[in-house]
Amino acid sequence: MLSTLQRKIKNLLTPVHKNERVSFNTQSIYKGHLNVTYKGIKAIRCPFDYVIYQMIIAEIKPDLIIEIGTNQGGGAVYLADLLEINDIRGEVHTIDVGDYVDEKTKLDTRIKFFTDGWENYDLHNVKPFKKIMVIEDAAHTYSCTMGAIKKFAGVVSIGSYLIVEDGIVNNLGMSDYFEGGPLKALREFLPKHPEFEVDRKWCDFFGKNATFNVNGYLKRTR
Repeated sequence: MLSTLQRKIKNLLTPVHKNERVSFNTQSIYKGHLNVTYKGIKAIRCPFDYVIYQMIIAEIKPDLIIEIGTNQGGGAVYLADLLEINDIRGEVHTIDVGDYVDEKTKLDTRIKFFTDGWENYDLHNVKPFKKIMVIEDAAHTYSCTMGAIKKFAGVVSIGSYLIVEDGIVNNLGMSDYFEGGPLKALREFLPKHPEFEVDRKWCDFFGKNATFNVNGYLKRTR
């Protein structure tokens, strides 16, 4: 009878068929995430973060989610479904520059569309809501990210989240293209906003910053 150590050695020495090998990395996930759909609607977001979002929403139960960056709207429909699944009577406000929204998304009455950019979103829209979560997923440049998070930080409810998407661009070698990207904005924003802290529970859920939102799950604690 083989000992535990002998079984481990045998398993290590057993060749893995080429079609059964596991091989993926940040680049392969990035390539795949560009083709992610939800209900047949393009929904460009890392699958790790889709899983994290549903846990956060179940935990904090926001009645308003502000999504900066709509694209075709698959992500907005997903967020609206999460509110409904968790018996939350709420809305999704999704913001973009121009109208690129899939016709199927436009039929969703749980979503309100704002097409004049985050700069022109009227913060008075948040007044009827009690728990507000904000997702910054616009252009990913340093200047755009910084401007958006400075504008919307004040409406995030205590105990809720300001989620800054796509800090992963630095790890993908795109830092210069995005002016330092979201991570540069976060490095400047956080020391001046002690009411927010990086929630490592979510950033490191699948491994150290195994998320496209590197250091981007900001919890408002006060």
